[in-house]
Amino acid sequence: MKGLFLALLLVASPALANDPGEEIVAGLSQSSVSITADYAGAEILIYGAVKREAPPPRGPTIQVIVTVEGPEGPVAVRRKDRVWGIWQNNAAVEIDRAPSFYAVVTSGPLAQVLSETDDLRHRITIPRAIRSVGIASEADEAPAFVDALQRIRTGDGKYSLREGGVQLTEQTLFRTDVALPAALTEGDYTVRIFLTREGRVVDTIKRRIWVRKAGLERFLYQSAHDWPLLYGLASLLIAALAGWGASALFARLRP
Repeated sequence: MKGLFLALLLVASPALANDPGEEIVAGLSQSSVSITADYAGAEILIYGAVKREAPPPRGPTIQVIVTVEGPEGPVAVRRKDRVWGIWQNNAAVEIDRAPSFYAVVTSGPLAQVLSETDDLRHRITIPRAIRSVGIASEADEAPAFVDALQRIRTGDGKYSLREGGVQLTEQTLFRTDVALPAALTEGDYTVRIFLTREGRVVDTIKRRIWVRKAGLERFLYQSAHDWPLLYGLASLLIAALAGWGASALFARLRP
């Protein structure tokens, strides 16, 4: 029995000796985004390096996956059907906490840098990010509604996948850019960086980006939520004054 234990230890020792202990050291070009009147989108530079205690092992090279996820929220996906000659909502599925924005950038083809098992464990790809929470409806067609949500938000630029978008230099340095759209949801955005080898995640790290309204937009947003009655009355007063002013101006200009 003792001899068998020693034999197993000798077999395992090369693998332990070749373990490079790879870790991620990363940073962002900016950790906050201010939404102002002239905001037209932003681009976040994500960069970093792979820290090792030993030279990398021979064989398959290291790969990098970067995800940027916006605030989650419930989404109702509806399907329109032709009923009695009229197009109307005929079916719906409630999806709980789907991300408002989700971008995936990889250093190589996704099928080669990430295994299905680790995708399921870490919820990295877009379908996993949507399906990672329960769907309220038990309809058999629920997967089709989830696919429709992904297709619509991909078309709107809110969901994206860029294979080969991460630049990896000498298996150590990496960088990529992620564009945030103009129609950005306010909240905390989570940046996740994964190191993978042979499709298996060997290390991961998280960073945050704070997206907030600023200036006049922030004041109006807070006023509408904190004092809705006063905000509504002020809006009506401003609209009435603007209408009266325009009417008086045109009356003076009229011959």
